Amino acid sequence: MNASAKSILITGGARRIGRQIALTLHAAGHNIAVHYRSSAADAHGLIEALNATRPDSAIAVQGDLLDLSCIPGMIEQCVTEFGHLDVVINNASTFYPTPIELIEDDFWGDLVGSNLKAPAFIAKAAVKHLRKRQGSIVNLVDIHARHPMANHPIYCSAKAGLEMLTKSLARDLAPDIRVNAVAPGAILWPEHSSLEAAPKEVLEKIPMQRMGQPEDVAKLVQFLIDDADYITGQVIAVDGGRSVMF
Repeated sequence: MNASAKSILITGGARRIGRQIALTLHAAGHNIAVHYRSSAADAHGLIEALNATRPDSAIAVQGDLLDLSCIPGMIEQCVTEFGHLDVVINNASTFYPTPIELIEDDFWGDLVGSNLKAPAFIAKAAVKHLRKRQGSIVNLVDIHARHPMANHPIYCSAKAGLEMLTKSLARDLAPDIRVNAVAPGAILWPEHSSLEAAPKEVLEKIPMQRMGQPEDVAKLVQFLIDDADYITGQVIAVDGGRSVMF
């Protein structure tokens, strides 16, 4: 294990954007803890690949973030394995529409729990370790935290809350811990989507006229971790200019 590397916990790090963040940060020399809830095969496959490249540089951490009791143990597992914790990346998220007529309490608990409540309690559990290392937190929000998406009132509200949590923690935890957020736009199309025409309609509203790639998000996360010592409390969009077209 590279003793000078940062130790980084990525929630929801086994698949999609989280996986690319793990690959990018590992390639930069960091030690990675890949959190997963149910994607065990994906998580352990990724860990095996990372450790094959650099032994003892990656671990898998399982936990259902809707069960807050698992969070302190996840943090302690990272510290035990790597000796310290430098960065938390709150990437795990649930996403689905909730038209107002169909809203149920379970939907509220799930969407707010994963997108807002869990990041707050992860920060609570990690703060003493991050403070020792002059560490940082990066939250994955969404451009629709500021520009609501039709029929997604709970999801958009949760991500808007995560924006404010980012700014509040940046104020409260400075100067020891930096806290920033990345707001992806059209990077990966949602899984299980039945809206066949929607991708074309979305592309027409993006000045860059193309979808982004997970690498675009991962590179910004790496910058905020490694090269942004005087940046905190910021929310940066990775959206091909979509935010200027609302």
